Amino acid sequence: MDTKQIELILQTKTVGIAGCGGLGSNCAALLTRAGIGKLVLADFDIVDESNLSRQYFFRSQVGLYKTDALRENLLQLNPALIIETHCTKLTASDIARFFIGCDIVVEAFDDANAKQMLIETMALELPATPLIAGNGIAGWGNNNAITTLRADKNLYICGDGTLETSRELPPLAPRVMVVAAMQANQVLEILLNNPIY
Repeated sequence: MDTKQIELILQTKTVGIAGCGGLGSNCAALLTRAGIGKLVLADFDIVDESNLSRQYFFRSQVGLYKTDALRENLLQLNPALIIETHCTKLTASDIARFFIGCDIVVEAFDDANAKQMLIETMALELPATPLIAGNGIAGWGNNNAITTLRADKNLYICGDGTLETSRELPPLAPRVMVVAAMQANQVLEILLNNPIY
């Protein structure tokens, strides 16, 4: 498959991203650079100065909603990208409504309960839609521990699966971005190896 064929496939695809922080914002930027046609972004939070160390935002965007700031940044990369935003805290009742037309959904929450809610709701309401989750991004080093696990037919988990973020083990840019890149790469693997999605 050459570059033109890849572009033609990706331009027709839609990816949902649940959470626009470290994983979500960086994954969205990578998918935009790869040529994805449409993104559906959902997040309720605003850009904080502390986010700038690992999220795809800029100092001038502090105080903006993450969905609005991310839209602005992604359109700088590709003005033709179609972006649908939902500035809200996702609940189980939102999932199918927001992500029904997506070829793939990326889970990018930093809250374990929200992750579980999304995974369970997707399995019940959108079981045919692949979900790529992130788990275990804290700290630094130990590159070989970061992997992609196919946990179920349509559930993939990127990360080390163990290291939870804490005061002593904060999320630092290199590991966050490695996992975000793995999530984006998994999206491409599914879409380009299975163009029927």
